[in-house]
Amino acid sequence: MQSIRALLNRIIDYAGLFPPAKLDMQSTVRNYSRYLKSDDAWILGRLIIPVARFAEFELCAAELFPQENDEADDWRISALTAAAGAPEFHDDLQAIESFNLRHEDAGGRAQVDVIEVKADSAPAIDSVLNQLPPDLFAFFEVPIDRDPRGLIAALADGQAGAKVRTGGLTPDAFPSPENLARFIEACASANVPFKATAGLHHPLPHSSDSLNVREFGFLNVFLAGCFAQTHELKASELIQLLDEDSSTAFAFSNGGVAWRNHRIEAANIEDVREEFAISFGSCSFDEPLADLRALNLLE
Repeated sequence: MQSIRALLNRIIDYAGLFPPAKLDMQSTVRNYSRYLKSDDAWILGRLIIPVARFAEFELCAAELFPQENDEADDWRISALTAAAGAPEFHDDLQAIESFNLRHEDAGGRAQVDVIEVKADSAPAIDSVLNQLPPDLFAFFEVPIDRDPRGLIAALADGQAGAKVRTGGLTPDAFPSPENLARFIEACASANVPFKATAGLHHPLPHSSDSLNVREFGFLNVFLAGCFAQTHELKASELIQLLDEDSSTAFAFSNGGVAWRNHRIEAANIEDVREEFAISFGSCSFDEPLADLRALNLLE
């Protein structure tokens, strides 16, 4: 369906290096190369690589980069940098510039066009934005256990995005629905794009027996982003949307998707996904797709 394609297009940034998968570099780049050539490549976003592991990445991926006559897409890289305000951050920017120049000279089949950086203050955000070259877009991972509106406001004029951590390896890494809803509402109000990372292993909310927590569903998170942006839903309604644990709560059709008395057209979903609710990082690409197929949302 057109609405499903609009909602899922380029939504998964592959983070195979990170827990719980924590694959080695060779396995990670081989997987990414395989996914790019698969029928599901339209769902795949960027490959997430720490700047500190560029040399290892280039060694492992050298024979896998697409060639000029390949139909596979070029590799788009989202690079994890040192935290905002750290002295190593400037060195990371130089490493990214060198990486892009090397690959441009070699035919331009891999490029870092996004960075992800932790920041916990407006001055730290400003320091990064003042150093950022125009060809890099930054997502700032901000804490949401306290009101994030001040930090999100610091991003509003900087052509930058916010990153939210939606899970992790311990129960305390999972935010409350109230805090996540407040974050999404704040980003929508300030028109600041966002991405998510960690814990979004399933399309719908899922109980993790090992951690004794309720994981968020990535369909819920990104539909919440779509409805927050187009319908100006407040946090109180977004909490309810984030809590929906049945696919029947969302009426998908070719033309759009409805939730309760709200509806968004497929063309609007496409716009919101491209400009606002961007993507989520996942250490697995296969698991989310298997779940979507089990829900009959993918063929």
